[in-house]
Amino acid sequence: MTLPEIPHPLAREAVDTIRLLAADAVEKAASGHPGAPMEAAPIAYLLYARHLRHNPRNPGWPGRDRFVLSCGHASALLYSTLHLTGYDLPMDELKRFRQLGSPCAGHPEFGHIPGIETTTGPLGQGLAAAVGMAMGERFLSEKIDGELFGTRIFALCSDGDLMEGVAAEAASLAGHLGLGNLTALYLDNRITIEWSTELSFSEEVATRFLAYGWQVQRVEGENLAEIDAALVRAKADGRPSLIVARTHIAQGAPRKQDTAAAHGAPLGAEELALTKRAYGRDPEGSFVVPEAVRAHLAESTERGARREAEWQRRFDRLRETPGSPLTPWLQMQGGGFPDGWDRALPRFSPEDGPLATRVASGVVLNALASRLPLLLGGSADLGPSNNTALKGEASFCAERAGRNLHFGVREHAMGAILNGLCHVGLIPFGGTFLVFSDYMRPPIRLAAMMGLGPIYVFTHDSIGLGEDGPTHQPVEHLAALRAIPNLSVIRPCDANETAEAWRLAVERRTGPTALVLSRQSLPILDRELCAPADGLRRGGYVLAGEEGSLDAILIATGSEVHLALETRALLEKKGLGIRVVSLPCWELFEQQERTYREAVLPPACRARVAIEAAAPLGWERYAGHEGIVVAMTGFGASAPGGELMEHFGFTAEKVAGKVRALIDLRDGGDKG
Repeated sequence: MTLPEIPHPLAREAVDTIRLLAADAVEKAASGHPGAPMEAAPIAYLLYARHLRHNPRNPGWPGRDRFVLSCGHASALLYSTLHLTGYDLPMDELKRFRQLGSPCAGHPEFGHIPGIETTTGPLGQGLAAAVGMAMGERFLSEKIDGELFGTRIFALCSDGDLMEGVAAEAASLAGHLGLGNLTALYLDNRITIEWSTELSFSEEVATRFLAYGWQVQRVEGENLAEIDAALVRAKADGRPSLIVARTHIAQGAPRKQDTAAAHGAPLGAEELALTKRAYGRDPEGSFVVPEAVRAHLAESTERGARREAEWQRRFDRLRETPGSPLTPWLQMQGGGFPDGWDRALPRFSPEDGPLATRVASGVVLNALASRLPLLLGGSADLGPSNNTALKGEASFCAERAGRNLHFGVREHAMGAILNGLCHVGLIPFGGTFLVFSDYMRPPIRLAAMMGLGPIYVFTHDSIGLGEDGPTHQPVEHLAALRAIPNLSVIRPCDANETAEAWRLAVERRTGPTALVLSRQSLPILDRELCAPADGLRRGGYVLAGEEGSLDAILIATGSEVHLALETRALLEKKGLGIRVVSLPCWELFEQQERTYREAVLPPACRARVAIEAAAPLGWERYAGHEGIVVAMTGFGASAPGGELMEHFGFTAEKVAGKVRALIDLRDGGDKG
């Protein structure tokens, strides 16, 4: 292949403008990372000026390519490039970099500025999310139209990204799947915060990625022609591509180039002035953009508008085709779903049980899949246990983009890939054991921060799973997940609550949902005797009311709701009025109006007992300072689940004794 010539006579001046704008922004903020933007400016220029299919006038154009800045500390690079290529990012905001109220945050945040495709900063997350985007675009390309959704994903990575395990997990899967629409560019500057990578990172990255099944190329980071040619070759190859660019942190800074000093601190006024002089710029000038450079980079806008117009013509033709495959996608883009989609939700009767909620979840999931063609997902090698397989659907593999995803034993990458799938407009789910949610907490947190809607299918939810022992028995995990803002954690008590939980999870577009499901079989409640399961939609509800006076409230989630009902039956024989509240989702319950919450949990009832086979942290808000929490205070053990429940005090007799003691303490022994 003939190497293209250097792309444009103004290319070098444009590159220098990008790097100096970034350095000015960091200097003015007295905070940030100037080194990476300065070294990566040639790559950013070539992507946005030549290779990226994008339209700054319509950043959300569905036919666009996507750029992910995985090394989010280089945010000033992205902000400078977006400003110069015509996105809605005024210079005044660059001057307010890292300041309160400015969209130019320290690390790129999804939704703050047009053109930011995902939130990055925690290293490795961006590359892993880019793998999800590439999977999603390939899925849409095969299911709808290859021309409309044959888009490419570009990710810019640093040494730190490639040291993080999540990047290795995701890159391994990308190679296995042959994601030829993914290109990663690696800034091989050999510098970290602590100094040279010789301290901790001496592996041959290129060889590792070759072993993953990627195309690998090496270029000099300042050689525009080499980078340009490598990008052309990457797009022509059927494998994911890694371009290893030998770069120099703080390129052009006379005393700080190739030093850790340029990583996480401004260059300083004197060094910045020397750098500008080295680039032939006025050392006294700040935030300067030559008019010729601005005009050159503004060509991206006109080119993008033409490309979108061509795309729109094809889109319109397909949309008007009878039975168009675009219809489900258009409904999703409009915030809706196919008519009657939720009528597919099954209803369970007591005769269908007992049934583990993980099994019920599999039944519900398959029913929904028949109505929701953009619902796809899988498990971290635990599909038979998580019940996440979609029956009759193909697997996503190198040959085809099916709806059954196989993440392998890669929980961390799975979480980040789900985020990427959300970004391209799909409804993704991923399953594993609840205890392994620890492995995927960073992408869960980012999903909650971005307001994305992945669905987590967490099974084996308590010590009730039994013989696998304390390594597999979650204790602190519910409390840890509930601590994440904007994450809805739902622990249903039976098959019908599970169906309602799936309804909520699918409908939710403003944050992720964790479904927490049992391994052990549970009775299916008779809803003629108990309140309807749709009470779950309010987070908590009175499942079984008291007879006569209200002496105590039992509050529980999941399998412990059945324990609460058994306890109620024992206490009613003693003449006590006991209310059972199912509280499967704290977050939803807290969103209800105060009158509803107080109707479910009347403040006047001081005898409240919360029951959950997990850590007690957080339950005090519902039990009250005078109530008690029946919970786990340590780790579990290896034994059959039923024996463990009895051993750790989760029996009706033991809980009833605690309730009676609490009532006696409250009333001075007058009742029971």
